[in-house]
Amino acid sequence: MNPIIQILKELNITQEKTKELFQALTENPMMAMSMIQTMGIPPEKLQQIMGLVMTNPNVIKEAVEELGFDFSKVEQAKEKLKEGLNK
Repeated sequence: MNPIIQILKELNITQEKTKELFQALTENPMMAMSMIQTMGIPPEKLQQIMGLVMTNPNVIKEAVEELGFDFSKVEQAKEKLKEGLNK
């Protein structure tokens, strides 16, 4: 199991909420960031997740694919976000 999904499961975040989070990530990364803040994840676990992402960016791709989403949508969302920040 993907380590991010495992951490969320250990925190009793439902599979449905996990899927909602990663669905948001594929559509709008900013929305996903807001969503994760409302999930009640303790700061030390959030740091652990961020550390995983920073040291192994593929962990996001693996989680997205494990949940059955299209990773290319994440890449498209990142590009839209970059374009919006550069305007």
